[in-house]
Amino acid sequence: MGFNCGIVGLPNVGKSTLFNALTATAAAQAANFPFCTIEPNIGRVAVPDTRLDQIASIAGSKATVPTQLEFVDIAGLVKGASKGEGLGNQFLANIRETDAILYVLRCFEDDDITHVEGSVDPIRDAEIIETELMLADMESIEKQYNNVERRAKGQDKDAKALLDLMQRVKTLLDAGKPARLVELSEDDKKPFRMLQLLTSKPVLYVCNVSEADAATGNEYSRKVDAMAKEKGAQSVNICASIESEIAQLESEDEKKEFLETLGLTEPGLNRIIRAGYELLGLKTFFTAGPKEARAWTTRKQAKAPEAAGTIHSDFERGFIKAEVIAFNDFVTCGGETKAKETGKMRQEGKEYMVSDGDVILFRFNV
Repeated sequence: MGFNCGIVGLPNVGKSTLFNALTATAAAQAANFPFCTIEPNIGRVAVPDTRLDQIASIAGSKATVPTQLEFVDIAGLVKGASKGEGLGNQFLANIRETDAILYVLRCFEDDDITHVEGSVDPIRDAEIIETELMLADMESIEKQYNNVERRAKGQDKDAKALLDLMQRVKTLLDAGKPARLVELSEDDKKPFRMLQLLTSKPVLYVCNVSEADAATGNEYSRKVDAMAKEKGAQSVNICASIESEIAQLESEDEKKEFLETLGLTEPGLNRIIRAGYELLGLKTFFTAGPKEARAWTTRKQAKAPEAAGTIHSDFERGFIKAEVIAFNDFVTCGGETKAKETGKMRQEGKEYMVSDGDVILFRFNV
């Protein structure tokens, strides 16, 4: 399990260029006119983690398997998309099942690239996106409402609880507020997820800046950062054209040298991944053996059985124990054998909270 992100934005903000760069493919056509992406594009990228290579080297693993991050890119949204304007509304269903949504916002001036609203204003653009997603959610609630109400009148307890939840969400949406602000009890969380509301998902604001502003940001991106903090969200500065150039370089040394000339230490993808992990409360653990070393992603609050289930449901169902070595101990000891000899390998049970970087061997029986 990695995580997947829907990419949304107005036309001509660099959304598809960013998608192409991040996935190092040309799956999404990037051009200087609206709606050049006319079907949803899905791309997966390996999550960079230098720890995986270290573990593989120490364990003598023949292969490394990083965890994956999935991007779903849809056509550019415009004002009125929820009412049929443009093409973006046709593909919103494709991002209903994503874990988070990236709002790609244009934060650069360029007279050669038309802005659909006639001027550069990322705050306005973010509001347009949010409004269209809220309108789509209102339509989704309305479509389900009568059926749930009918079941609730028939004394269906689950339907009654769901109807109450839908009414609370509808009140928020009617007030121009996203569904993610609704207060949820523990019992509400599962049905809330099943509603698959677009504005229920955490948001990461991605500021597409010019090459000159890639290292420091600019006035536009600073306004977005302030807005993100007000909303309890995060923002990341990225230059889609730089990411596109990086994607075309073959060696890591070439990429490093290119980034250094721009005053950057890493590609924007790394920043997006870190921000996404923080946003969704995720962590990485590892498995290692002669065949392969592999990275896995799970929730920060995951206990050992849940983490085991990330690998296979049988591991969770038949969980017995986890043999755990902290990453630093694995490196210091030079692998499993010495870690075991020096007492750095621990036997952990069902209540163990997996730590980021743990190297784990799960014992199970089904």
